[in-house]
Amino acid sequence: MSYKRVLIKISGEALMGEGAFGIDTQTMLDICKAVKQVRDSGIDVAIVVGGGNIFRGIKGAEIGIPEPTAHHMGILATMMNGLAFAEAFKSIGQDAVALSSIPVDAMCPVYARWRALEAMQAGKIVICTGGTGNPFFTTDSGALLRAIELQCDATLKATQVDGIYNADPKMDPTAQRYEKIDYNTVLKDDLRVMDAAAIALARDNKMPIIVFSLENPSDMLSVIQGKGKFTLVQPD
Repeated sequence: MSYKRVLIKISGEALMGEGAFGIDTQTMLDICKAVKQVRDSGIDVAIVVGGGNIFRGIKGAEIGIPEPTAHHMGILATMMNGLAFAEAFKSIGQDAVALSSIPVDAMCPVYARWRALEAMQAGKIVICTGGTGNPFFTTDSGALLRAIELQCDATLKATQVDGIYNADPKMDPTAQRYEKIDYNTVLKDDLRVMDAAAIALARDNKMPIIVFSLENPSDMLSVIQGKGKFTLVQPD
């Protein structure tokens, strides 16, 4: 696989480390170092980060907060993570910028395609926060939207397992990992590696998705180079 530009989707939960919530500093720095290694190899990088380590809109709705409000709170959580990521990157000598899908001028610039492209061309890591800017859309959908808009060659989905399995490998030791799989099979078999809207968006735009484990962030560049364990979601 040879990619010149990728988008990496990182869940908020991935930033917790061994904690129950919030940001584990060492975990974030380890991820930043791995992403910097990708950038140093000459690949443009954009990131979409979730907010589940701070607040999940679905959980907020379960405790009685009106669902649109709960989702907006989750959107704000992604902005907090994005700002933290930008500063963490700068602390290791990698320039980065957080862009928000919702105007928050006092904290970071508003996302615009031209602004993101200019930043990547200048060697910066672009961190897209705020999802799509709308409730009821996950950051998975936001990630595919940005990847397509920014003409990325692939979307990387960082998870807790090393690819897509036909069953939960943590619950079923006989679960088998797919090396490659097509979009329609992911949807038909309800494999739930991303929400259905994100998978359909990828399918309609022929955007490859690489599903890999973030357990060892330093493996990220190898995965992009086609080495190690991962699942590639692509057209038939």
